[in-house]
Amino acid sequence: MNTSSEAFRPLQADDPVVVGGYRLAARIGAGGMGRVYLSHTQGGRPVAIKVVRSELADDPAFRRRFRREIAAARRVRGAYTAELIDADPEAEPPWLATLYVPGPSLADAVAERGPLPVPAVLWLMAGVAEALQAIHEAGIVHRDLKPSNVLLATDGPRVIDFGISLAADATSFTATGAAMGTPVFMAPEQASGDEVTAATDVFALGQTAAFAVLGEPLYGDGSLPAVLYRIVHAAPELSLLPEELRPLFARCLAAEPEERATLADIVQWCGERLGPDAAGMEGPSVWREIRGSELTVPAPLAPSTRILPPAPAHWPYAPPPAEPMSRRTRMALIAVALGAVISLALLGGLAWTALSTGDGSHASTATGSQRPGAGAARAGTGTGVTGSGSGSGFGSGSGSGSGSVGDAVEASPRPSPTAPATPQPIAEPLQYLDATNSLNLGESAVRNDRKGDIRFTCGAQKCSLESRGSVLLPRVGEPGATYDLCEFELRHATSHHLPLAAVAAGSEICARDRAGDIALLVVQVKSTVSPEVGFLMTDVTVWPHA
Repeated sequence: MNTSSEAFRPLQADDPVVVGGYRLAARIGAGGMGRVYLSHTQGGRPVAIKVVRSELADDPAFRRRFRREIAAARRVRGAYTAELIDADPEAEPPWLATLYVPGPSLADAVAERGPLPVPAVLWLMAGVAEALQAIHEAGIVHRDLKPSNVLLATDGPRVIDFGISLAADATSFTATGAAMGTPVFMAPEQASGDEVTAATDVFALGQTAAFAVLGEPLYGDGSLPAVLYRIVHAAPELSLLPEELRPLFARCLAAEPEERATLADIVQWCGERLGPDAAGMEGPSVWREIRGSELTVPAPLAPSTRILPPAPAHWPYAPPPAEPMSRRTRMALIAVALGAVISLALLGGLAWTALSTGDGSHASTATGSQRPGAGAARAGTGTGVTGSGSGSGFGSGSGSGSGSVGDAVEASPRPSPTAPATPQPIAEPLQYLDATNSLNLGESAVRNDRKGDIRFTCGAQKCSLESRGSVLLPRVGEPGATYDLCEFELRHATSHHLPLAAVAAGSEICARDRAGDIALLVVQVKSTVSPEVGFLMTDVTVWPHA
């Protein structure tokens, strides 16, 4: 993976736009824990944001382990680790941020360029051993060291995903009974379900380095039981490795943990054979050759950038090419135009009155008859434009009396230009929806039956929001939708069905019911792993129709 187009892929419709305050710029990849995205710190430094899969996030046991491992990982400070800089194990879903390493993984480098030469392998083993030293000093055992968790930076390898693999793999072990870790690269005690220690990572380092030399796993591929059997019962085939490396590999891959080399032994052994290259910050030139061309990391997104991923085919709304005029702007323009019309009408009325009272020939009679087209006013108000005359004037009705221009405007049936442009919102936080209740936008709480307008449903394959009368629209722009945005975007919405597969915590949904009420639903918690007990917790803000 050497080109930016391969390393960084555009966000898709089911990707979040912001995670923990970090604006996502691209998708990097996905793994057992979840998806990985590119973002930047406020200072512009690239970071990798890993968002945990929902099925893991919904497991309370995973949450507890993840919280402990994050706390430990914060203490890791090593030259050959990708430092953890931020995390939120309590978020929905949980996430973490590490410094982004602009280089391919060892797995990708070997797949593209073949096995590494001996000097590069020595440099690799020394760097990874130093990284494991820093990780172990923080009280963490990596447990899942493998070629895809070793990135090749310009100045040496970087070990990633340390610590957090315990939380994910322990969850997998509890749920499926499978051994923790990646089978091809695990140690015998790990494959047997025995105690995992720092020596377990040394065995994985030997396995990872052997892959770099051979271009394939040392114990072969195949079915899970077959691979695990060979790791536990068969000695590694060291004759496949370069002769000068066999003594070190024999010590790393010893069957008994206490017989394996220490990390300090590995660093010293590799340093002695690298000679002067070991002191160089960039390592031997062959190291730079195996990395390939330098990646161009996308620049940080401008604060005003609005990300609009392509909408799936089942979404009824496609964003327009231009930003809409806000409701307040439209109302202000209408108010100005209305004021101009009223002013012209008043001037016309004054001129007509002056002409009619000049000789009395056009004055209205005492019977209160109106001019053709004059609007009817409340009986007995006698409101007129001029100070005299019975029943005559702009917008006035029958009846005697006098009035002023100000009175005429106040009695006009037109809405005041200063009236609020936006309905007053009604906030209903943390509305809980499941298979037993429902929601009406005009009510202050959910119903305890399924007779409401909006219902949460879960089938065998997927969960969704369903409505009898409201249109539902998932938002794909920046978070923080207002009445103006929802009102505008809902004009093109027609769907009463919203699948929840692409909805996560923080997702926003605009809705409009038959009465014209506009609502914004902000998802706080989504649990859909077990459909029979699935639920949705959402903050609801309703702008009632005037």
